[in-house]
Amino acid sequence: MKKKIMVVFGTRPEAIKMAPVVKALQKCDDKFETVITVTGQHREMLDQVLDIFDIKPDFDLNIMRSGQDLTDVSCRVLQGMRDIFVNKCRPDIVLVHGDTSTSTFAGIAAFYANIPVGHVEAGLRTHNKLSPWPEEMNRQITGRIADFHFAPTSSSRLNLLNEGVDGDSIFITGNTVIDALHIVVDRMESNPELVAEIDNGIKRMGYNLERLSNGRKMVLITGHRRENFGEGFLSICKAIKDLAEKYRDVDFVYPMHLNPNVRKPIQAIFGNLDNKDDGNLFFIEPLEYLAFVRMMSKSYIILTDSGGIQEEAPGLGKPVVVMRDTTERPEAVEAGTVKLVGTDYDKIVSTVSTLLDDSNMYKSMSNAINPYGDGNASKRIIEILSE
Repeated sequence: MKKKIMVVFGTRPEAIKMAPVVKALQKCDDKFETVITVTGQHREMLDQVLDIFDIKPDFDLNIMRSGQDLTDVSCRVLQGMRDIFVNKCRPDIVLVHGDTSTSTFAGIAAFYANIPVGHVEAGLRTHNKLSPWPEEMNRQITGRIADFHFAPTSSSRLNLLNEGVDGDSIFITGNTVIDALHIVVDRMESNPELVAEIDNGIKRMGYNLERLSNGRKMVLITGHRRENFGEGFLSICKAIKDLAEKYRDVDFVYPMHLNPNVRKPIQAIFGNLDNKDDGNLFFIEPLEYLAFVRMMSKSYIILTDSGGIQEEAPGLGKPVVVMRDTTERPEAVEAGTVKLVGTDYDKIVSTVSTLLDDSNMYKSMSNAINPYGDGNASKRIIEILSE
């Protein structure tokens, strides 16, 4: 008899990391009935990923509302999942991912319904409940609810063991984001027409990759974390501005998150955000996943406060400078693929400057081995579910 597996996700990063799991489950349709539920926590960015991986949800909670806060999001996920479990579909297991409000409150809803929970990307910790906020506590709460823990690394497994989780319920799989990265890189490498289409799309967004054809370098920037809003984000913007003035032969490209807490300080520091042909600082609209992978592959350094990029970029040989005080991904720091600088202006400027000026430092980071796996995490998860 087939087991009914419900995969739940709601944000763009979750969708990217769960897409390979969904595709692997769907290939095993003799063993599993795969049910896909999305919450719509990131609406437009989520839909882009669904299109890229050709995933069609069975249920869509569509929770996003203008001006909502974390309580609104959490309540809508909890109530929406309850309605699905009670009235529409009762799976044998619910798979959630990572550290979002979607994962935590879908997990709680499944727990209330006495449905087992599998946690993909389990065991990451900073042990500081305010950093990243609210993701650290989301992940810990989901970890207490979960019955199966799919940990990306041995360090993640050790974190869970130290919290009293039964070792027989923890499985080291690698991180599924590497699976997703391999899928899209292979697709681009085999399809030059697709690459040309992606490059044209990036150009329409405001940056022309042809600028890099004569040896120019590009620093790719992302920044959106809640704990950095306010003074921290202003410090980040000032550092970017001064780096762009210091290195006129390097392009600094910032696909801006839609959140007004990101855009307002950018406007306050930089004023008019119109991109100029003779400038080297480019503020562009958010990129869909294929385009962002393309930008990562063409970048020289990535400056970010993202979690997932700490895993993806090393797979492309790109040094990552992380604008956070803590990381739940210490393996990347230990491996040398990532440097933590927080929102400290001096640390951001000095670290990026060193990587631009010191080729030996750059090579040591770009050649370090990615600790997050070989691209077979989804296959391992499916094998475990089969057993």
